[in-house]
Amino acid sequence: MSDRELSGDEQQQSQAQGSGEQELATRTLHIQSKRFYLDVKQNRRGRFIKVAEVGAGGKKSRLLLAMSSAAEFRDYLTEFTEHYASLDANDESPSNTENPPEDGKLKSEMIVKDNKRYYLDLKENQRGRFLRVSQTIPRGGPRSQIAIPAQGMIEFRDALTELLDEYGTDDQEPQSELPESRSMRVENKMFYFDVGSNRRGVYMRVSEVVPDRNYMSRSSPQVRNNFRTAITIPERSWARFRDTLSEFVDKSGKKEGSQ
Repeated sequence: MSDRELSGDEQQQSQAQGSGEQELATRTLHIQSKRFYLDVKQNRRGRFIKVAEVGAGGKKSRLLLAMSSAAEFRDYLTEFTEHYASLDANDESPSNTENPPEDGKLKSEMIVKDNKRYYLDLKENQRGRFLRVSQTIPRGGPRSQIAIPAQGMIEFRDALTELLDEYGTDDQEPQSELPESRSMRVENKMFYFDVGSNRRGVYMRVSEVVPDRNYMSRSSPQVRNNFRTAITIPERSWARFRDTLSEFVDKSGKKEGSQ
């Protein structure tokens, strides 16, 4: 079972899953004062990974990566990690670095996927060293970027590797047509039923979302965070799960009838 906090706009994205987008898996990383969410999603065009960065002040940044681009990014993370380790480990102050580059860049790479470009820059400033990842699209499209503290690159790479090992690096559309997502409200809770597939087969992810009444956004007092838990049920167990639930429903109905 996994726990996750959802902000107001991410809650809206969850409600939009019925339109065809499914969340297959998620990983949460806490690196220094930042939180990173790595979500494997699926829509009619195939699978992709959304990377979201949430800073200490609640500021959010997002990147979208095709599975093949995420695999290439994973491989570059290994190179950046090795380069970072080769730097003087005892010299954590950028001001003491020998011949520091004027733009602060220590190593750079680029990933090209269709009409998107991803710029990877290992940089340093007065606060330390970090990997800046920028995503751009042509024709003056908006640029989005995240910054991963250098000390967290290994943890980030390992989490990304787990997701790629589980869901593969293929960008093609799913071969089989999966049932559409469903949702239902029970009192103050929302339940989401999402069907996905991976190398192990088809499964159902049942998520429960409950408002966190103890949290209120500083920037927007009307927006509250939500607390989410989820379970995953393999397709081969759906019938047993249904029979067990039906048994409880039947017993509950008999008790109500006898009162």
